[in-house]
Amino acid sequence: MVELEGSAYLDFADAEKNASSQIGNGSCESLECYMVLTKLEKTVIGTICFLTGPVTLMENALVLGVIATSVVLRQKPSYLFIGSLALADFFASCFFTMSFLDFHLFHRSDGPTAYLFKLGGVTMAFSSSVGSLLLTALDRYLCIHQASSYKVLLTRQRALLSLLVLWSITIFISSWPLMGWRCPTDLSPPCSRLFPYISRGYLACWTTFILVLLALILVAYTLILWKAHRHESSMTSLQGAAGTGQARMRMDIRLARTFGLILLILVGSWLPVLTFMLVDVSIILTHTQQRAFAFCSTLCLVNSAVNPLLYALRCRELRLALLQSLHRVCGFGKCKKCTKDLDPAMHSAEDNCDEVSDDEKLGARTTQLDSISEIVNNQSN
Repeated sequence: MVELEGSAYLDFADAEKNASSQIGNGSCESLECYMVLTKLEKTVIGTICFLTGPVTLMENALVLGVIATSVVLRQKPSYLFIGSLALADFFASCFFTMSFLDFHLFHRSDGPTAYLFKLGGVTMAFSSSVGSLLLTALDRYLCIHQASSYKVLLTRQRALLSLLVLWSITIFISSWPLMGWRCPTDLSPPCSRLFPYISRGYLACWTTFILVLLALILVAYTLILWKAHRHESSMTSLQGAAGTGQARMRMDIRLARTFGLILLILVGSWLPVLTFMLVDVSIILTHTQQRAFAFCSTLCLVNSAVNPLLYALRCRELRLALLQSLHRVCGFGKCKKCTKDLDPAMHSAEDNCDEVSDDEKLGARTTQLDSISEIVNNQSN
């Protein structure tokens, strides 16, 4: 035990010495100043990535498969946005896990083009993930605030167009370093202590882009809560039934709990990483800060693993479609019978957003649902 602790301490001291010497010399030609993890830290981060990566990949592949095989879900904008989120997180589980482990654990030193290509894939995946979260938030905003004209405002064609614009923007932004916007001094000295060959200007630009997306998501959910609270207050004053109010939880409280969980996970996963990036733009990070950033970056992968649970599997229709797919895979007579029994339930859950003509009907329906996913998807059908 003492020998193990002594070995870990020596690894930590060696990493600190190497990183300090590299920073002091102002050069990082061999990329060793970026490979600062000790053996213990490599073991911990490797375990996180090896566990979270495959789980994230399978979760999002399952969501993509269910949406792709369901004709009903493919026609609805809400599920198109959820599918885009699942696709982005699927890419993130592949690109981030492989490139992160390849660089930090196996110390693979690629050339500028190869490294920037891998980093571009990671950047594209995470940017598209946050962008898809914004489209999902805007979809819920429109469904709550423009319930009577929701299906007119957000058609399937407009949803596909918005996804095309989103992915085009993220791919374009992610390819800037490959197109020439990189560190002018290369690695002598490096511009960033977090990413080789990346200029501080690009790092600041991408970080600002993600922060703006997160701020818009926060604003959208805040407006939804405000609408729900205002409507619930007006309904309570009109009905004046104390028994009814005590029999169920207020809709705005349920939404606040759901959105609070969503925003807590989202901000908790992204804010530490973005903070380190902003600091890296202004000052030279120490080896301790570099190691802390490596740990914080795995939170983004964890967020991609949690997204299917928060956005996809909370939707009743998607769960029913998943059960139908599982029954079809069975191929037995009993399963086929169960599949037929599920079809009426699938269609009975469908409502029309354009049937809601005023705020009172919207509130009367939404207060009976269990989650915001069900609120939005039942309203948007």
